[in-house]
Amino acid sequence: MVSIFTEIIEGKRPGFIIFEDENHVAILDKYPIDTGHSLVIPKTPYEKIIDMPKNEVAELFSRVPEIANAILKATGAVAFSIAQNNGKEAKQIIPHVHVHIIPRYADKATMWTKRGIPSDAELEQLQKKIVNSF
Repeated sequence: MVSIFTEIIEGKRPGFIIFEDENHVAILDKYPIDTGHSLVIPKTPYEKIIDMPKNEVAELFSRVPEIANAILKATGAVAFSIAQNNGKEAKQIIPHVHVHIIPRYADKATMWTKRGIPSDAELEQLQKKIVNSF
């Protein structure tokens, strides 16, 4: 199934990539819940996590600590939330497995329902800061 994530992975659509290895890519969320909100995505386009072999689920989640740590360093966040939705009724908007890493800040009480729309220039600047924090 072709999704926006597949198009980003294949270079057919722009994305603010902060991490990439042979099987995964991490990008900044274009409509973040908070600054640094990122998505860790397997390159194989599984719709739901239950469609994935166990070893690939483990590999996907094993990338989260390293990526989250770089996000925390780059943004000054003090904590983070992880989310992973499966199916439309669970609020999965794009039918391609992805793990949300959402930075949390000591001085902000961000709500899950409010999303920002940063400019491409802001996302590019943040992308560089995160990449340089690995």
